[in-house]
Formats: sequence, structure tokens, C-alpha cells
Amino acid sequence: MADLIQIKTGKIADCTVPVPGSKSYTHRMLIGAALAPGKSVIYNPLRSEDTLLTLKALRQLGVSADEFEDRIELRGGYTDFVGSNDPIYLANSGTSMRLLTAVAALGKGRYHLCGSERMHERPIQDLIDGLGQAGVDVRSVNATGCPPLEVKGGLVDGGRVALNCSVSSQYLSALLLIGPCTRNGMEIEIVQGLVSKPYVDMTIEVMRGFGIQVDRTGYTSFHVPGRQIYKSGTYTVETDASNASYFWAAGAITGAAVTVKGTHIDSTQGDMRFAGVLEKMGCRVQPEAEGICVAGAPLNAIDIDMADMPDMVPTLAVVAAFAEGTTYIRNVAHLKAKETDRLGAVVAELNKLGVDATCSASQMVIRGKGPTRGAEIETYNDHRMAMCFAVAGLRIPGVKIREPQCVEKSFPNFWEIFQGLYQ
Repeated sequence: MADLIQIKTGKIADCTVPVPGSKSYTHRMLIGAALAPGKSVIYNPLRSEDTLLTLKALRQLGVSADEFEDRIELRGGYTDFVGSNDPIYLANSGTSMRLLTAVAALGKGRYHLCGSERMHERPIQDLIDGLGQAGVDVRSVNATGCPPLEVKGGLVDGGRVALNCSVSSQYLSALLLIGPCTRNGMEIEIVQGLVSKPYVDMTIEVMRGFGIQVDRTGYTSFHVPGRQIYKSGTYTVETDASNASYFWAAGAITGAAVTVKGTHIDSTQGDMRFAGVLEKMGCRVQPEAEGICVAGAPLNAIDIDMADMPDMVPTLAVVAAFAEGTTYIRNVAHLKAKETDRLGAVVAELNKLGVDATCSASQMVIRGKGPTRGAEIETYNDHRMAMCFAVAGLRIPGVKIREPQCVEKSFPNFWEIFQGLYQ
């Protein structure tokens, strides 16, 4: 693919678009299958850079995995995990790094988990502290509180953990996933946070699907009994709500009616609520047999807390640029620890388009009179930057996306499906 592509400006058709399986569900189901003794089959998995990194890492731990067009078949069992002399390389996949740091604690010997330059800047000290309280020997190799990490595998005691989740809910998900495999189970108390709550719901949903008991008191305390066994079986990954958002946003700013196949309002995925955000801005939202349909209409600014939908913030910011009034996106400080500093990056690229946008430590403000000019959009090697600003190009001539191949992280065929929007 070229290093720079120009988005075609023009009217798009009312349409129904397919979107691949959920990245978040795929990560969690792969790990559940890896922990379960015997054979598990996962249908409709997302095959993207991030999920394939997780799959490769699980293979390094000794999990057998066969890939087919519509499914992945795994033979797991954490008691059979093996040591790995080779580093476990996870590029810039934060989900892989956080969840697999905990999973590696169940293995044998020492594991070295590393990634890209940006990954080695992303904080993980709160997870290190939580694992340490559970009896896991894990350290930041460079003593920065960031990867690379060294994890010593073995039987994990578990016990009481006081956990800070103000940066990422994945610290909690990581501990929950290995809790059933510990000797004493885990009692986890959230002492700060919790951001991105729906992702915790998703983790617990997957665990229960694998036959695991998880008890909870809201989002403040969690109990996972130890010495449980993940049950192998057949599982299906639902459509990715995060990736659906770009097509709903396309409908929102162009006036078209766009249905994303396989989406449904009762999904545990928090990002499915983004359709409701667009409805608050003036769009018409209708659940249909094939999926949720968003039809564009005159857009109004909103004031909204997006702590539980952080991945939707760049997309919302682009839509807000076309809305009447000033949009306030609040409680999103944790966006600074994503693939890039998404607060600063989104504002910088909106400014290039002539949009009056600013940010502080925890919020973004977009004054929506519409972009006034095209520009080359820097993606910062961040898949969500590429996809959300592609949407802006549907209305604004001259929008060019640098490093468009970065979408392979979560949505390898995004550009093919995006091209299908045009009449």
C-alpha cells in the first residue's frame, strides 16, 4: 500500500456494511482457550496485527493453534505451558502486553515481554504492583514502570490485591483472567479508577462463557475462586463495535443511512453505545434485522463523559467538527497512554483541517463550524487516527492519510470496505 492515500470526497450511498469480529473479544477468547485444557474452536475471530501477536505469544507458551478461514482451533491448558528462550514481542499492542503479562505468570521459567519503542513508553506499573501482591515475580527491565518486562512463571498464590485502574481497565482484566488458575483465588479491590468499565464486563462475560465463577460488587471489588478449570468449547466472536463506529460516523456527517451488519444494542461492548451518542447529536438510530442503522441529520454539539468509551473519542471528535456548537469530551486523561497521545494528536490534526479544537489534561473541546480545508493527516502509526480522519475526507476535499497501512492493527480490510461506501 502507498505511504499516502487521498480520500475521495463525495456522496455515499445508503448501505449495509460488513465489519470483522471484535478485537477485544478475540484477545480474551484466545486467552480463555489457551487456559482451557482440551480443544476449543473460535469462530469469526479478528485476524489483525494485534490479535495475531496474541496468538503467536500463546504459541510460544506451548498452545497448539490451527487457523482456518472461518475459525481458529486451539488446544490449551495452562499447566502445560512451556518456557520460551525467545522474547515475546508484542509490538504496540497494549491489550496483548497487559493480558499476557499475567498469563505468562502461569508458565515455566522466565519470560521476556517486549514491544515497539512506543510500547516501551506506555505505563504498566500498576499491573506490576497488582501482580506482585498476588505473589508474581515481575519487573520492568529498565525500571521505568513500562515494558520491556521480565516475568517469572510458576504456581501463583493469588490472595488480596489493591489495584489502581485509573490508566487502564486491562490491569483488572489481566488479574481476573488468571484468578481461577491461582492457588487461593483472588480478592481484588479497586482503589483508584476504574476507566473503561465495559471492557471489564466483557472479560467477565468471556470467563463465565468458559465456565468460570466470578463474583463482584459493582466495579469496586471482585472475587474469583481459585483452582477452577476453564472449560474448552465452541465460541463465536461478535462484530467489532469500535470498527463499526467509523461507518456510523460516515452516515452521521453525510446524511446517509449506514447499517453495520451484526451489531446489536444489547452487546456487552461498551463502544456499541456510540450509536446512542450520535443519536444525542441528532442522528436517527434504528436497530434493524441486519444490524444497527445510523442515518445522518443536522448535528448538534454535546457535553459528554467518555471515560468508558475511550477508543470512540477520536471518531466523536471528527463528527463534532461538523456539529453546530461546542462539544466537550470529558474525563479522557487515559487517552494519553494509548498507541499515541490521542488527545494531543487528534487536536493537532483537527487544527490542520481548520477546526478550532483544544485539549487539557483530561478533556477535549471542539468548536464545530466544520473543517475549512484539506490537509495531510499524520496517523502517528495509530490505526484509529487513520480511520476516523478518513471519515472527515468524505466531506472535506484534499484530506490525505499518511501511513494508511497502520489500520492492519485492528481492521486489515478497512480501506476495501470504506471504498464500498461511495455511490
